[in-house]
Amino acid sequence: MTDFDARRPGTGGGAELDDMLVSRPDIARLTGVKRPAVTNWERRHADFPRPVTLGTGGGEAVGAESERFRAGELSAWLSGRTVAVNALRPGEPAGTTYGDRFRAGLTGGTAGGLLRAVERLAGPEADRLRGPMPLDRYLLWLLYLVLNQVVESGKGMTQAVDSFRGAVHDYDLSEKSVPRHLLATLTDILGRTSASSVQEGRAAFDYVLVLWRAAQAREGGAFFTPPSVSRVMAGALAAVRPGAGRVHDPYGRTGELLVAYLDAVASQAGSAPPRVGGRVPEPLERQVAEMNLRVHHGLALRLDEGPFTPAHEPFADPPGAFDVLLTNPPFGRRVESAAPPPYWTFGTARRTEFDWLQYIVSRLAPEGRAAVLLPAGASSNAGAAETVRAGLVETGAVECVIGLPAGLFALTAVKTQIWFLRAPGSGRSTDPEVLFVAGEDLGHQLTRTQWALTDDDIARLVEEYVSWHTTRAAGRSFPGTPGLSRGVAVADVVDHGHNLDPSLYVRQPGSASAVRAAGPAETRDRLARLTEEATALHAKAEAADAQATRWLRRYGL
Repeated sequence: MTDFDARRPGTGGGAELDDMLVSRPDIARLTGVKRPAVTNWERRHADFPRPVTLGTGGGEAVGAESERFRAGELSAWLSGRTVAVNALRPGEPAGTTYGDRFRAGLTGGTAGGLLRAVERLAGPEADRLRGPMPLDRYLLWLLYLVLNQVVESGKGMTQAVDSFRGAVHDYDLSEKSVPRHLLATLTDILGRTSASSVQEGRAAFDYVLVLWRAAQAREGGAFFTPPSVSRVMAGALAAVRPGAGRVHDPYGRTGELLVAYLDAVASQAGSAPPRVGGRVPEPLERQVAEMNLRVHHGLALRLDEGPFTPAHEPFADPPGAFDVLLTNPPFGRRVESAAPPPYWTFGTARRTEFDWLQYIVSRLAPEGRAAVLLPAGASSNAGAAETVRAGLVETGAVECVIGLPAGLFALTAVKTQIWFLRAPGSGRSTDPEVLFVAGEDLGHQLTRTQWALTDDDIARLVEEYVSWHTTRAAGRSFPGTPGLSRGVAVADVVDHGHNLDPSLYVRQPGSASAVRAAGPAETRDRLARLTEEATALHAKAEAADAQATRWLRRYGL
C-alpha cells in the first residue's frame, strides 16, 4: 500500500500529477531503485525537486518522514535520466527513462508499452473492440487518443471521452453505429501505458496512421505518399535549398511530405523554416495532417482546405512565392469545367497533373525548388501534355526526373516518377541540361505486391540529384553513374520529343550506360541457377503429368 497523498480525486495522471505528493520510499519503489539512490539524487543534483513539509500537528518534530515531493516536478526531472541498459526490466525498451517508470507506476501502467499496446489495439483486438464501427473510423479514434497520450501525456483523455459523449447526445448515434463503451475502453488502456521515449511515441502514432491510410484508401480511393518516396523528395530538397523560409504543400494529404521535409532538415542540423503551411483536400485529412505535424515536430499549424485542382481556386494559397514546394497531387483526373487560369502559360492542361505542374512552377521563388510525385506516363503523354512539357523543358523549369519502381503504393501498382522543378527562366546556363535517374530497378519486396526503397536506395537517389546540383553550380560537367544517372542536354531532350522517361536516356541499347556485362564467374552462377530452375520445373511437369494420368485412369479414360 502506498503512502503518497493525492490532494484531489483522480488517477494521478497528466495534470493531476501537479497536486500529487510522494515520499522518498514512493520514489524508490516507483522508479525501481533502492532507497539510498533517491538520497544520492538529492545530494548530487542541485536541480532535484525541493520537498514540501506536511503539517505534523501535536508539536511533533519535523523530519524527513514528513517531507513529500510534488509528483509533477519529479516526473519532469526523472524524464531526463535514462535507465541503463543492464538495469532495464523485462519488456522495457532501450531509452526508457526513470520518468517513464514513475508515471507508469502512479497510473498502474507499464513504462515503454505504448507501441505494444497500440499494435494490439490496432491488430488482434480491433475487430472485437470496434464491433459494427467501420475500421477506418475506429482507427481514426485510436489515432486521436494516441496523439493525446503522446503530446498531452493523458491530459486530453477526459476531453476525448466528453467529446464522444457530446456527439452521442447531439446526433443520437445508435449503439450499432458507435459502441458507447469503446472510447472508455481505449482511454483506460492507453491512459495506463506510456511511451519510453519520443521516438516510441511517434512510432506508435505512425503505426496507426499507416493502417488508417490503408483503410481510408479502400473507402475513398486516396493514395498516400509512400514513406520511402517522401524521404527522397524531402531529403533532396532540404540538401539543395538549405535555409528555406517558406515551405508549402498545396495538396498535403495527411502531412507526410511536410513531416518528411522537417525530418530531413533536422537530420542535416538545419533550422526549421519559419513558415510552414499547406492545403489538404478534405476536413478529415486536414485534421490528421495537423495531428501528424504536432506529434512529429510540435507544430500547432492550421492548414487550409482546397480542391483537387488549383484551376478551381487559383488564388487559394497564400500570396507570394515559396522557397520549397513539395507535393503528391492527384493524377489521372481531368479539369473539365474550369476556365483557363492565369498560370496556364505553357498550354491548356485538362489532365490534373499538368495543371498542377504549371501551377507549382508559377509559385516558386527565383531560387526556389519543388519536388512533385507524378505518374510515369506524364513523361511521355502526347498532345496537350507534350505541349506543356515542352514549355517546362525549354524554359529550364525541369531540373531532374527520377524513375521509381512499381509497387511502392499499398493499393496500386502504378509506376511513378519524382520531378524536381525550379521557376521558369531561372538558373540559365550556356549548356542547360536535365538530370535523369533510372531508379526503377531499386527497392526490395515487402509483400507479394508491395515494394519499398531501402535506406541505401534513398541515399543513392538523393545523392545523385545533390551531386549533380553541386557539380553544375560549380561550373563542371556531371559524370553521372553508369546504369543509374545521366545529365542530358536540353537540346537532346527536345530532339526526343520532350520525352522525360529516364530509361530512355540512362539505359539506351548499346550505350555505355547500359547494364554492365557479367564476368565469367557471374555468368557461370547465372547458368547454374537457370539449370536448377529448369530441372525443378521439369520435375513439376512430370509430377503433373503423372497426376493427370491417374485421374484419367480413375474415370476409365
